[in-house]
Amino acid sequence: MKKNFLHTTIFLSVIFLSSCAPNILGTWNVVRYETVENGQPGITLNNIGTISFDKKGVGEKKISYNVLGAQRNDSTTFTWKSNDNFVTINSDNSDFSKTWILIENSKKKQLWKATDGGNQVQILELKK
Repeated sequence: MKKNFLHTTIFLSVIFLSSCAPNILGTWNVVRYETVENGQPGITLNNIGTISFDKKGVGEKKISYNVLGAQRNDSTTFTWKSNDNFVTINSDNSDFSKTWILIENSKKKQLWKATDGGNQVQILELKK
């Protein structure tokens, strides 16, 4: 009986710890934000700010960039959730508010992709 309890406890611990995606916790530099549209030249922005994730599912963006003469500032809090394959950011009026596919998920680098449901793909590269 004790053996089954121990195995069950270990199994549930592994499931719980792997589902919270601890690699994204902390503050990250947004080193690249790229928008690519099929058949069109892409727009790449480098070093546009920071994004932070805490273990309670809350985060903060401090993003600032200029695209085609239009200044964009995004310094707001957001909620987030993740698993082994996706990160979802919920924030009002933000280009980052969407579900992102985790392409690379390590302690020092994150590479995410998302689409707008059409031909446009966004790529987000974060580094510590």
